[in-house]
Amino acid sequence: MANTIVLPKLGQTMEEGTIVEWLKKEGDPVSRGDILFQVESDKAVLEVESRYKGVLLKILVGPNVKVPVLTPVGIIGEPGESVSSPEATSAAEPSEAGSGQPTPQVEVAGEPGALTAETPGARVLASPRARRLAREERIDITLLAGSGPGGRIIERDVESYLASRPTATPLAEHIARDLGVPLPKPEPGTERVRADQVLAEQPLVAAESPAALNAVSMAGIAAEPTPLTGLRGIIAERMAASAHTTAAVTLQSRADATQLVAARARLKEAYAQELGFSIGYNDLLAVIVARCLTELPYMNVQLGPEGIRQMPGVSLGLAVDSPRGLLVPVVHQAETLGVREFAVRFRGLVARAREGKALPDDLSGGTFTVTNLGMYGIDSFTPIINLPETGILGVGRIKPEPAVVDGQVAVRQTMWLSLTFDHRLVDGAPAARFLQAVVRYIEEPYLLLA
Repeated sequence: MANTIVLPKLGQTMEEGTIVEWLKKEGDPVSRGDILFQVESDKAVLEVESRYKGVLLKILVGPNVKVPVLTPVGIIGEPGESVSSPEATSAAEPSEAGSGQPTPQVEVAGEPGALTAETPGARVLASPRARRLAREERIDITLLAGSGPGGRIIERDVESYLASRPTATPLAEHIARDLGVPLPKPEPGTERVRADQVLAEQPLVAAESPAALNAVSMAGIAAEPTPLTGLRGIIAERMAASAHTTAAVTLQSRADATQLVAARARLKEAYAQELGFSIGYNDLLAVIVARCLTELPYMNVQLGPEGIRQMPGVSLGLAVDSPRGLLVPVVHQAETLGVREFAVRFRGLVARAREGKALPDDLSGGTFTVTNLGMYGIDSFTPIINLPETGILGVGRIKPEPAVVDGQVAVRQTMWLSLTFDHRLVDGAPAARFLQAVVRYIEEPYLLLA
């Protein structure tokens, strides 16, 4: 009997997803527990396993297609079975999809269960983690030698290749990729491989004029844009939607962060050994913002089809840079956490997100966002609202500046804050009071104990 595979609901807030890649092809045998495809939702890429044994008869939804949860995406059945069989059913799938308790597959290098990856001109065995890293680094996986069982390529093989790969100019990398050849070693006295070195390694190609080859290669670069898909596509879509649908206004204020710096230093000293990491400014700022959202709940709202909705708790997102792009892990019920508890939970979310193991609920459902560019030397900026939230707080660097304190000039630690809010939901004066409250807690952090 044929069974319909549906896009599972991998989290309470997941409503739709995009199939990134099918790891099985039509006609491939499938066992229970085999990974069928990867799905991306709210910046999390997860793997979906099969509950059935048989053959993948039909792929109904291809890669880079966004569909609602519970949409049929494939059919598994017996060899030669008609995909239009009236017995094909998805009755067993909704219970899995609707459970809200996904079991994403964790890829462990060196363990059984390698996937067979199809690449042009070769068929290689590679673990999902190795395939993902190779895809992110734009490496032709057929060029690698596998050290796993049966010659399988695992993640450390890709990492070893990256560590040993010669540095090259962008044009040299492009030509080597197009020709399907490894990069040669740089010439003595040079730091990077040049395009003419790659061509010199290919006698048939080098017979043509270097000027013509450069022109063709550069034309190839211009003619092959990178598709705006995956995480980059999600970021582009959300930022454009925010810019075009909200009535965004940004307020800025400077805060005296001298006491905040002192408080952070004491917390760092007190908990570094116990926690294994240092309490950061983001941890303190998150607790401050959560307190202010509780005291001034008009900033903790969202605009839905039915109107303005007051959110029952504070789900605070903190923007994080990662090799995959911008990620915003969300700490739910942040108003109930102290600095230490928040720091532990947030770092766990960040670690899962950077490893590509985050669940959709880890990266969605936020009611307010904090984004900090201070570590990059940025003083102030205009952050973009993360829909459907009402506001986002941009944090600049902390730096010493002269200030007048009690009639005397003194050196104080100062920082700029930039609050962008949706004027459709909040007026300027209430938003300014919220920013004032944040500044007050930064300047007098001991008030958090009240």
